Amino acid sequence: MTEDLKRSRIRLVILTAIALVAFAGNSVLCRLALKGDLIAADLFTVIRVGTGTLALALYLALQQKGREVWRQGDWRGAGFLALYMLGFSWAYLGLDTGPGALILFGAVQVTMVGWAAVQGERPSPLQLLGLVIALGGLVWLLIAPGTQAPPLGAAATMTAAGIGWAGYTLLGKGAKEPVQKTAGNFLKALPFVFIPLLLPRTSLMVTVEGVLLASASGVLASAAGYAIWYAVLRSLSSTRAAALQLLVPVLAAVGGLLFSGEELTLRLLLSSTLVLGGVGLVLRGKMASKSTDRVVLNDTEKK
Repeated sequence: MTEDLKRSRIRLVILTAIALVAFAGNSVLCRLALKGDLIAADLFTVIRVGTGTLALALYLALQQKGREVWRQGDWRGAGFLALYMLGFSWAYLGLDTGPGALILFGAVQVTMVGWAAVQGERPSPLQLLGLVIALGGLVWLLIAPGTQAPPLGAAATMTAAGIGWAGYTLLGKGAKEPVQKTAGNFLKALPFVFIPLLLPRTSLMVTVEGVLLASASGVLASAAGYAIWYAVLRSLSSTRAAALQLLVPVLAAVGGLLFSGEELTLRLLLSSTLVLGGVGLVLRGKMASKSTDRVVLNDTEKK
C-alpha cells in the first residue's frame, strides 16, 4: 500500500467518525430541546433546516461557488430529507435519545441493505449473519417483555424518518460536489418542512435555548455532518454505509446519559451490544457484489 493510499484511508476513517458523531449529536440536541419543552417540534425542524441552509450557502459564497445553489441537489433528495427531518423531530417527542437513534438507524439499515440487494450488491454469509444479529438487537428493543418498550406511535414515526434518511443517503452516493449538493437539498427541503407550521394550532412554543439548540443542530450536526457524509459515501458500499450508521445509537445513548440525564436500561444495553456485534461482523465480511469499498477522497484516485 502506497503512502498516498494510507493517508487516504486514514482520512476516510476520520471523516466517517466525524459524520457519525454529528448524527448522534442531532439526536442529543433534538431530545434536549423537546424533552425540556424549549421549542415546538415543527419549529425546531424549520430552524434546523434554515440555519443549515444559511451555513452551507455562506461557506459556498466564501468559496465563490454559491451563485447556483438552487441548481444543486434535486427535489427527490429534498423530499427524503424533509421526511427524515420532520419524522425525527416528531418521534423525539416520545422517545429517549438512545432508543430513538437505534430505531432510526435500524430502519436505515433495512432500507439500504434491501436496496443494495435489489441493485446486485450481495452481502457475504458473515455480513448477513451480522445484519441478522444487529436487527435482532433492534427487535429486542421494540418487543421484548417489560415496561421499558418505546411507544409504538413514536417508533413508527422514527421508522418513517429512517426510510427518509436511507433514501437521502442512497441518492447521495457518487455525489461529485457534496457540499453544493447538500446545500441545494437543504434549500429545496425548506418549503416541505415549513408546511406543518401553517396548520392550525393553539400555540407555538419557543425559547432562546430552544432556538440555540435547533441552530446548533442545523449548522454543526446537520449541514457540516451531512456534507462530510456525502463525501465519504463515495468510498463506502451501501451495506457498509448502513452498518456503520448503526454505531450512531450507541454514541447517542452515551450523549443522552451525559447531557440529558437519561438512564442506561438493561433493555438498551443488550440491544446496543447485539447491534455493535452485528456491525463488527458486517465490517469484517467481504462483499460479494458488483460494488466494493474504494478510497476516492484523493484528487487522483488510486486504482
